[in-house]
Amino acid sequence: MTQLPGATELGLIYAVSALGVYLTFRILDFPDLTVDGSFTTGAAAGAVMVSQGVPPWISLVVAFAAGAVAGSVTGLLHTKGKINGLLASIIVMIALYSINLHIMDNKANLPLLLVDTVFTPLEAQGLLRNSWMGSLILGLWVLLLCAVLVAFLHTRAGLSLRSTGDNEQMAGSFRVSTDGQKIIGLSLSNGMVAVSGALMAQYNGAADVTSGIGLIVIGLASVIVGQALFGQRHVWQAVVAAAAGAVIYRWVLQLAMAVGLPPQDLKLASAVLVVAALLLPRLSFIKQLRNNRAQRRREEALAGTIDVPTEQPAVAVAHGAEAKESDRA
Repeated sequence: MTQLPGATELGLIYAVSALGVYLTFRILDFPDLTVDGSFTTGAAAGAVMVSQGVPPWISLVVAFAAGAVAGSVTGLLHTKGKINGLLASIIVMIALYSINLHIMDNKANLPLLLVDTVFTPLEAQGLLRNSWMGSLILGLWVLLLCAVLVAFLHTRAGLSLRSTGDNEQMAGSFRVSTDGQKIIGLSLSNGMVAVSGALMAQYNGAADVTSGIGLIVIGLASVIVGQALFGQRHVWQAVVAAAAGAVIYRWVLQLAMAVGLPPQDLKLASAVLVVAALLLPRLSFIKQLRNNRAQRRREEALAGTIDVPTEQPAVAVAHGAEAKESDRA
């Protein structure tokens, strides 16, 4: 397929969003729809910055900050306002539509055709736009981001975040501020989604106020498909699988268009893909394979072939989350 490198480039940009969705969907177990709005917020903020001559890399930092603020508002509404998490995220998502229009000076579309972006050096060398070399460079950048995220999730702050999502009551009993962890997690998640939005705007040469619609489906599809294919037994495995899932998702859509699927049906295809990924692990033969694999691990543990070190309470709770994710895999 001649367009496969271009689909890979798009998938790698969306992989940043997938990592953000992974934080809320898998780590915090929080149904966050704010991402539909914060993706556009990042695109709008980044586009305005570069259009005014701000260095492109600084525009990504501004986009991250704008998305983090949006995520923190959702977290505050949920933790301090005692509003249901799903409802709080919907409220912020709706509010962001108007805010994004204000950021873009009440324009539904902001072109970036004559300004330098983070992709300009690659484009000048012919290493982008349907290029495998461009895909390789973006892939290395995404792998670096994955490494940073995995390292963070193994720090004390990351372990507290994971324990909050796995068992909020137990985490609280170990003096973990679960409200604070939710706010931090939502901020980080939406900050990463906003960076993805800024990158997408610079890649496409325009920021559009509707660009974030359906982003939660893309993120969920990436996480679910990636982890269904590659597993999630370890944190690093789950993180890399979420990023790889974004690429596979774009490949599937590119294949669908190549066989004649109309562009207006892409959202429907995305929904079908998510449903298929959710139902696949529930098939009887898949369940049997996973049960057999889990049984082998238990037998190895009983035989003493797996060394289980003594852990601090917060670490043990977080590793319990890994075991829970392993059972799902």
